[in-house]
Amino acid sequence: MKKALFILFNLLTLTIMAQTKGHFEVYDFDSFRLHVYYTNDVMADASYIIEGKDSLVTMEHPFFKDNVAEFDAYLAKMGKPIVKIISDYHVGGTGDHDQIMGEGMEQFSKGPVYGGMMDKFEQMWGDAMTALPTGAVTEVPFGTVQIWAGVTFEFRRGASSDFPAASILIGGKAYYTHWTPAKAHVSHLQISSPTAIDAEIQEAENSLASGAELFIGGHGGAARRDAVEFKITYLKKMKEVLEASGTPQAFVAGLKEAFPGLSGEGGLEDLAKALYK
Repeated sequence: MKKALFILFNLLTLTIMAQTKGHFEVYDFDSFRLHVYYTNDVMADASYIIEGKDSLVTMEHPFFKDNVAEFDAYLAKMGKPIVKIISDYHVGGTGDHDQIMGEGMEQFSKGPVYGGMMDKFEQMWGDAMTALPTGAVTEVPFGTVQIWAGVTFEFRRGASSDFPAASILIGGKAYYTHWTPAKAHVSHLQISSPTAIDAEIQEAENSLASGAELFIGGHGGAARRDAVEFKITYLKKMKEVLEASGTPQAFVAGLKEAFPGLSGEGGLEDLAKALYK
């Protein structure tokens, strides 16, 4: 995990330019609306607003000032009070407002791995990055269901290979994880060891079994069940290719052969390095 985070620093050392503003998508469910904010930032982060009848819950606030301003302006136009702010895998522009985290995440977010990552980001992006949050944190135990804005939030333990944060089933309809499933090669930041393959397969299968209709993540945005099904198929094939390949080069060639033309081929060399280190 530590190595994966430091690889992230190297991956993102390009100078940050003026951020292209993001965009919103809205999904209507029986008892709530889900607003997905695509930041279009360098890390492909996504932020969320869960809209109940009379109030809002926000989740994973943006990281860069331009996005924070756009996100906050959108919230203001909605004209409803925010009853809870969830910072699950990502801390962002929540200022001094109180936050909700899964159990164990507050300490981890201040520790040498996550805290060190944030320090590095501050060095890299300086004034473009929003101030780190200072609000009080309340942790929610895994295996519990909370009701905020009239919507249920079921906090489940996230993938064992990832940060100690929660996978959250929202209103029984939307399943939140760190990474949105996508029909593309996975990043070495998501799969940073052979054991992470099994952990991600298990979590993807758990998400399908939840009965959710929409699958959302801190990176990527929103996807449907077919993307989760593809992810499971992809990771199982990755495991087979890894077991059959004696070298990183053979692994890369094997994945290209198994998924010809699949988006994200440019990252396969880094993925191979992570799996063969």
